[in-house]
Amino acid sequence: MIATVDSSQRAAALARAEAHSPFLRAAAAAFPQVARMFVDHGSEAAFAVAAALEGDGVAARLRLRRHAIALAVALADLSGEKDLIWVTRALSDFADAAMDEALSAAILERMPDAEPRGIAILALGKLGSRELNYSSDVDLVLLFDPATLPRRARDDPGEAAVRYGRRFVELMQQRTAEGYVARVDLRLRPAPEVTPIVLPIGAAISYYESSALPWERAAFIRARAAAGDRAVGDTFLEEIRPFVWRRALDFGAIQEIREISLRIRDHYAQGQAFGPGFDLKRGRGGIREAEFFTQVQQLIHGGREPALQAPATLDALAALADAGRLDRDVATAIGAAYRALRTTEHRVQMIDDRQEHRLPVDSVALDALARLDGREDGAALMRSLACHVDFVARQFDGLVTEREERLSNDPDILRAELAEIGFTDVEEAVRHLGDWRSGRARSLRSPAARAAFEAMLPTLMEAIAAGPDPMRALNRFGDIVDKLSSGINLYRLLAAGPRLADLFALILTHAPPLADQLARRPTLFDGLIDESSFGVPPDADALTERFRAKIKGDAFDTALDRIRRTVGERRFALGVQLLAAYRDPIVIAEGYSDLAEAAIVALSEAVQREFAQANGVVPGGELIILGLGRLGGRALTHASDLDLIYLFDAPPGVQSNGPRPVPATDYYNRLASRISAALGTPTAVGPLYDVDTRLRPQGAQGMLAVSLEAFGAYQRSEAWTWEHMALCRARPLTGSDAAKEKVRDLFLQISSVANDPAKIRADAAAMREEIARHKPASGSLDIKLGPGGLVDLEFVVHTLQLSYHVGLDPRLEVALARLAEAGLIDAGADLDLRLLSRVLVVLRLVSPQGSMEPAEQSRALVASLCGHSDWSGLLAAIDEARQRIAARWAAVREGKQ
Repeated sequence: MIATVDSSQRAAALARAEAHSPFLRAAAAAFPQVARMFVDHGSEAAFAVAAALEGDGVAARLRLRRHAIALAVALADLSGEKDLIWVTRALSDFADAAMDEALSAAILERMPDAEPRGIAILALGKLGSRELNYSSDVDLVLLFDPATLPRRARDDPGEAAVRYGRRFVELMQQRTAEGYVARVDLRLRPAPEVTPIVLPIGAAISYYESSALPWERAAFIRARAAAGDRAVGDTFLEEIRPFVWRRALDFGAIQEIREISLRIRDHYAQGQAFGPGFDLKRGRGGIREAEFFTQVQQLIHGGREPALQAPATLDALAALADAGRLDRDVATAIGAAYRALRTTEHRVQMIDDRQEHRLPVDSVALDALARLDGREDGAALMRSLACHVDFVARQFDGLVTEREERLSNDPDILRAELAEIGFTDVEEAVRHLGDWRSGRARSLRSPAARAAFEAMLPTLMEAIAAGPDPMRALNRFGDIVDKLSSGINLYRLLAAGPRLADLFALILTHAPPLADQLARRPTLFDGLIDESSFGVPPDADALTERFRAKIKGDAFDTALDRIRRTVGERRFALGVQLLAAYRDPIVIAEGYSDLAEAAIVALSEAVQREFAQANGVVPGGELIILGLGRLGGRALTHASDLDLIYLFDAPPGVQSNGPRPVPATDYYNRLASRISAALGTPTAVGPLYDVDTRLRPQGAQGMLAVSLEAFGAYQRSEAWTWEHMALCRARPLTGSDAAKEKVRDLFLQISSVANDPAKIRADAAAMREEIARHKPASGSLDIKLGPGGLVDLEFVVHTLQLSYHVGLDPRLEVALARLAEAGLIDAGADLDLRLLSRVLVVLRLVSPQGSMEPAEQSRALVASLCGHSDWSGLLAAIDEARQRIAARWAAVREGKQ
């Protein structure tokens, strides 16, 4: 950012520097040309002069430039002509260039004819994020590639790399008459007390993939290949990226950041309180807490959202706010505090070019610092910082707890604690806790897992005790604990907040399918910390684009697993939205349907690309997948399977253009089989959907994929009435717009054929009786198959659609509206459809097995989710709706409507 600053303001800044900073006074005397250029022409010109200085050899040249650049940057900063971002980037970019030159010199001194390559310099910390302090160490990790490192024939690659590394460090930090370039800190490499200062890239990758501690991985949030052979550095960083930015929330790293912060507060206790002597970096509400606060938000969300992986603190705050992951006012205030604190820290370091972070204790020195900054005195400086420090401290306090509560190990005390929490069957709860604490479960065998479990217990047990059936929830939680291979992140997540524990208890008490999913894949719960999991479900087109973006460039198997994983996450999130009453069950049903449609489109595209690589394509042909039943009508439940029909449209007689040409029929049948397998075959990532293709012509005996022309001929001449009824809820999911329109026109033609209404009614009645014999209602509350249930209402709608050619839309609510407009059905049918649909969607999640009768403890929740105040009221409304539907079906069946 460039501010409007004139030469008089620049001269005033130079005067302040000479009056209040011994280091800058000496620098202005040593480099008068830089000072004059600054006053006359500004910061950029002064920086250019400083960066072009020459000296006797690389060591002298770099030191002269560093000293002169320190003057130019300080004057740019003090005058206000350049902001904090420009200042830190200018310092960082010089450090990069200096490291490049020093490393090249170190290699060329021993190998004069070699191309300097094979060693990468990774910058971490503030240099890694291009936020280098005015006077700062550079945190580096040096790596080498044995295959490309220049060395003499007898030199061992490791020894040669270390030799270059030592000379590089010497050129950078050895103090000479001209000063130094930068202090080098290599202690962030693995096991620095025993490892060489330059590591082979292969060993480093192995360490970070398998042995790195959480804080070591977190340190690479701000890493980049800053100098040397950047290709080697970029290769390393790309290899370890999945271990730095984990899709599953890395609560180990987050907890370590919290603990490190508390240790810093304790170790630097004298500088914690705000006032003279305050430690701007390590103090409570200081720079490090602003950075740690930001990094915790990044660790929570960055593994799933690469846009949040910005290394620089101010960039990261902006990205978090833009993505809705951090309140924008909070991000803005943290950013303002960070700028103010970093700017003041620079003023402190400008005094004597020392790596100092504390405000002066002496009032005279504090006043001098304030006047260097252009303020009246030290009191004015302190007032300008106070609100910033307080805000950062309060925000960061929300991330750390000095003391965590634990449930007692003493049985008598534990009984009293559980009773106070709200458990009535205290002995049973004690028994569960004893079983878990015994360590028999695989997920509780490590000390870290047991510690996370104990930290989580008070919050979770309180949430479970507040539920309608604590023992039922404890039993299900016990099942999850027993099935988990590793539960440490889940336990840490539950300890992170009461809201998540409440959701978890809700799942345990009321939703067996979601609890089962968690037992198989506990990372599903991670997504619930993200508020977008509770947003309005995106439509099918938006989801399809997201899937396409996710798998772009992926290998085939990776793409399939990524889609499966994402579908599992979104289905779980939709189930939680339903259970926690975030959305109407009908909206959730549409969400389930749109998710399935997007998965079908994206998976089929991926399969077709892979299939075409080995088998070519059918010129002029395309595959069209039809969704029928609840998928076609956008009314899926959590447990619904997918009713699909595969069609293809291709020129007559055409064959595929692969190495072994085959007719279009053979080609598309093989392709359809691959797509069904991709959709329905369970993998390590988890199952997707059960696929049912029996609604195709000739059912299970017919070809899996048929041509559009053959399908039309079959429907016109051979299909049964029930097959035409099934088409009433069919819609094309894949294919070009032209192909989809062609299919819709065909459906309209088939459904509009002048059929005998009496025959349609008779066929429909016979089919309904056949269903009742072979798939009887599972209980009195089976509102799908039972008398007056949803199947009866569907038969009403489809019989009227085929008889009168009105309301030909796969969505029942749309069809009912048009039938009502035509006077063929009463307007109340839509309300009955909505009530029973809500009940079905909820019960498929809450009572997925048997008679659909929910457990007594879940009935109040079911009633509430379906819009009723109590269970008896819901049952009465269901009974009335079913009586009306039964009457409508009787009237249609008998030709009275």
